[in-house]
Amino acid sequence: MTDETITLYEAIGGDDTVRALTRRFYELMDQLPEAARCRAIHPTDLSGSEAKLYDYLTGYLGGPPVYVEKYGHPRLRSRHFGAPIGSSERDEWLLCFSRAMEHTIANPKLREIIWAPIERLAHHMQNREE
Repeated sequence: MTDETITLYEAIGGDDTVRALTRRFYELMDQLPEAARCRAIHPTDLSGSEAKLYDYLTGYLGGPPVYVEKYGHPRLRSRHFGAPIGSSERDEWLLCFSRAMEHTIANPKLREIIWAPIERLAHHMQNREE
């Protein structure tokens, strides 16, 4: 047994997996009818959103702090304040994220570890009541 600790970023497969996760997430948002409200609050071209989510998740999961180096502190709630995020948009975002993880992260325990803080983050981002 080793005392070496690895990050979630390393455990899920590093850069390749984070790229695949963010790519799949936005593909699902674009394709799933049940994600239409979430999709509607995003720009027509999702490439910028995908790049920023990739940067954020890289650091969030324990990889290089790419997002912070480019943009400073995430301040995610204030950065998203202009987008009307209610429980429907939040739940649709979570649906896409959950399915993207199922598609790209093989280990169910790792998905479970990642899910709880992602779910809390999504609830924190909600800025309107329905």
